[in-house]
Amino acid sequence: MPGSGAAAMLGRLRAVDWDMRWDLAFEHCGSRQVLMWEYLRRAAVWAKACGAEEAWPFYDVTPYLDPEFELPPAQAAGLEELQRTVVWGELRKTCAGAVRLAGLGEWNPDAVAGLPDLYEPLVLFYERGGSFNRDCSGVFIDLVGVMCRPGKLAGYLGSRPVAVLDDAVLDALEGEGRITYHQDEYGEGPLFRSRVQGDVRVDEVLGPGLRWEPVDLPAGAAGLAGIGHLEAARRIGSMV
Repeated sequence: MPGSGAAAMLGRLRAVDWDMRWDLAFEHCGSRQVLMWEYLRRAAVWAKACGAEEAWPFYDVTPYLDPEFELPPAQAAGLEELQRTVVWGELRKTCAGAVRLAGLGEWNPDAVAGLPDLYEPLVLFYERGGSFNRDCSGVFIDLVGVMCRPGKLAGYLGSRPVAVLDDAVLDALEGEGRITYHQDEYGEGPLFRSRVQGDVRVDEVLGPGLRWEPVDLPAGAAGLAGIGHLEAARRIGSMV
């Protein structure tokens, strides 16, 4: 994981193109979808543990852990400057949460022990294409290239995590076209995917180095079951 201190987190967030890299966001649509889901799951786990259910999903968790915690003046000033560069309130809250939680973890490691790294999936999401926003209804989150509905906090509790979020796994989730995944129904053997663009279908198998290679895969191949995007991310992570 990249540097986990407040200064390192502040540096990562400062490097994000908050004006939105549309090309990058579309290119990373697959991984950003998974990263957002994993953030929502972790945020639900933290909210339940800290009594922050009403603040879920986009919030600064540090006041629930230590209401008295404050960043050192230089870092607080840097965070304030960063927050002036982002538009949406939900972005500002999560930027504050990421920096402040990293700072709290430096000062008091016990305060963050036993729970998954809350903001890392969302920071990776920002790094792989910038911000998100809401649709006109305020119900759906626009990830650029795909819309998602967060649903209810309770729906994430007990869900299996996407535990491995390194670059190789995230890059393996990318690809042009409408993607479906296939593997042996017991989760064994090679992982296949089909990408459809217009009338063109390309079948691929995940090879060494988590790189997709062309393969002949007849439609409805015997013994293969369709799996969803999240499950594919989990299985790709298990190959690392």
